[in-house]
Amino acid sequence: MALYEESKTIVCPLLSLYPNHREGTAMSRHIDKEALVAAVMSSTDLDNEQKSQLIRLIREQKKYGLVWEDSTEDAWEKMKTSIPVLNEVDDKRILNDKAGEHYPNHAIIEADNLHALIALTYTHAGMIDVIYIDPPYNTGNKDFVYNDSFIGEDDAYRHSKWLAFMEKRLQIAKTLLSEKGVIFISIDDNEQANLKLLCDEVFGSSNFIGSCSWLRKKKGSNLSKEFRKVTEYVCIYKKGITNIELYGEKAYAEKLVPLLNRPNNEATVYFRKGTAHIGRDVKTNIIPKGLYGDGELTVELFNDLIIDRDIIINDFSIKGRFRWSQETIDYELKNGSVFYFSKTLRINVQRYNQGEKFKAMSSLIGIDDKIGTNEDATQELRTIFAEKDTLPFDFPKPTSLIKYVINSATAATKDSTILDFFAGSGTTLHATMQLNAEDGGHRQCILVTNNENNICEEVTYERNKRVIEGYTTPKGEQVAGLNHNNLRYYKLDFNPRKQSHQGNRELFYGLKDLLCIKENIYQEKQQFGSLSLEGKEQMLRYFAENGREMLMVCDTRVLPFIVNEIAQRGEQEQPLKIYIFADGAYPYADDFASVVDKVSLVPMPYAYYRGIKDSLPEETTTKVDDTELTNEEQQAMMAEAIAFESKE
Repeated sequence: MALYEESKTIVCPLLSLYPNHREGTAMSRHIDKEALVAAVMSSTDLDNEQKSQLIRLIREQKKYGLVWEDSTEDAWEKMKTSIPVLNEVDDKRILNDKAGEHYPNHAIIEADNLHALIALTYTHAGMIDVIYIDPPYNTGNKDFVYNDSFIGEDDAYRHSKWLAFMEKRLQIAKTLLSEKGVIFISIDDNEQANLKLLCDEVFGSSNFIGSCSWLRKKKGSNLSKEFRKVTEYVCIYKKGITNIELYGEKAYAEKLVPLLNRPNNEATVYFRKGTAHIGRDVKTNIIPKGLYGDGELTVELFNDLIIDRDIIINDFSIKGRFRWSQETIDYELKNGSVFYFSKTLRINVQRYNQGEKFKAMSSLIGIDDKIGTNEDATQELRTIFAEKDTLPFDFPKPTSLIKYVINSATAATKDSTILDFFAGSGTTLHATMQLNAEDGGHRQCILVTNNENNICEEVTYERNKRVIEGYTTPKGEQVAGLNHNNLRYYKLDFNPRKQSHQGNRELFYGLKDLLCIKENIYQEKQQFGSLSLEGKEQMLRYFAENGREMLMVCDTRVLPFIVNEIAQRGEQEQPLKIYIFADGAYPYADDFASVVDKVSLVPMPYAYYRGIKDSLPEETTTKVDDTELTNEEQQAMMAEAIAFESKE
């Protein structure tokens, strides 16, 4: 597909150099690229830079796919000179951990989502299990802002700007997804077709799972004379792993699914002892080997079945026309499905997912009235923000919809990590906490949104604060808080991208909160072994929580003290993570040679630069500055080191 109107401003001048081109056939005729390159090279109206750009366009022209006029945005340009960091806002922190209980640590990041995604590339690359986003629909009705300007429906580059905006974010999102990760994207008719083609390019068309229709309202507008729209879409892609199953509603009740299937070819399958159950019609302790059933549903049992308390207690093989392969049967057994054998060996399956019956996610969401609509979402916000006269956010999504989406991908892995980088009113975090409360999960959620019109502070954060702490409805009813959750609030900041010794040191100090997020360790301690760290944050910081530890070594002259403390430790379940300030890639491994099996060393900020560099825009950066400190810096650091030694 080509966005012809938006691309012809480039293509047509280029094609005019080609003598065989006829206006109106540019997108339908085969173009001789080599002849076109020759025409560009022979042109006297173009300088060398223009020729180079045109030839690159010719070489890169697609035969099939989505074509748009690429454009940059201020958020992208900002990172050519700056590098993002996160700073926690301490007075917005909500902690509910109790002795022996550690609740999920959720995060809200106030930032342009492109900047936040870059930072998360270091902390969460390959670690996000579910991404749900509800991006701007680009309706032309001031719902999409690009470079601080609303994009109206009369903008000739409206779709191209939206595609450029989305493509950068989806490329980074792909790097964040785990191997079993899935992304869900809400969209409507304005960009649904373009989004599908864009995602085919970013994630691969073979990783398209499906597109669901969601019943967003029960009735269309009575003013709609041409067409009443009552649905939107949820577009679903996986990272790339095969055999991903998305679980829908709990289903099947007591219904048993037959394993035998008349048209299938015969095959022999194997069951281990204890994996098959006997139905109520079996009143014996032994079923002898032989043929059972009749016609195409005949099965052959190759050894006797020995039964104890309705369970077959020996291994056995059986031949028949089965719906599932051995691989599928093993998978179902692993996930808790129960196989029942009748006295004629008609085999039925009660499908389970970790003890719960399920059916696959449907392409229709909300038809059964169990999933809310936009009207329900509006009422939810009115209930939470009872004191407000007007709704604090337009077009929210219902909690039930997001909960359904998250559960579809995490029902079997309830400690998953969820990300929403178009967080809006914060429904995704609300849904995550509610789902955890219902099924005992320990899912963590990260939200990202800017603070335009104070939305992040006054809506996204405030909503989830009330959900955690409890609130009063407009009717005066008390809603109990989901207080088995922790919440932290971060603001994004920048450090200069140009590397120097002093710049690296400042960046290292500024990475503290990002490292805490990465390691999921937040509690700073004032004692490391026998070393007192009080007042020594500029030299050494120690964090420990729930059996995990990390050190931030700001001054390498404290290394002998650290090594001495580590050497006195006994066996450890996992290495102590040590982030060491370094101008380059060397993590001071020689200093830790005597305790090398007890530590994991990371040079910083080198590791941070390396972790996010593939997601940053290109820039000619200076080499890491390895020059010596100034005399003043040397004297100050020496005084700190002497003070450290004297206190120990």
